[in-house]
Amino acid sequence: MGLTKSEIFTEEQNQLATIAKVLGHPARIAIIQHLFKLNSCVCGDLVNEIGLAQPTISQHLKELKKVGIIKGTIEGTSVCYCINPSTWKEIKTLLSSFLNLDVNNQSCC
Repeated sequence: MGLTKSEIFTEEQNQLATIAKVLGHPARIAIIQHLFKLNSCVCGDLVNEIGLAQPTISQHLKELKKVGIIKGTIEGTSVCYCINPSTWKEIKTLLSSFLNLDVNNQSCC
């Protein structure tokens, strides 16, 4: 498998690609939606809500946390997860800017 050569792309292009990759799994979308609905929850709640095994949910949480979409705080023996508002605003700005690119009556083929 070849290298992505991410250094030849802009920071914004790399950020968008990373976000798209993380959001590219329906379980992660379900986790984000559930966190918005409840404001915060622990992994066990997500296991019950989404119906995937605990190690699978933990792996998805790890990927969401790695890019900063969610954050977690330790509460006793559990970690309570919530949406990271500053990162979410940055993602909305990046995606909005990208999705608002106009076609400008360009012809295709």
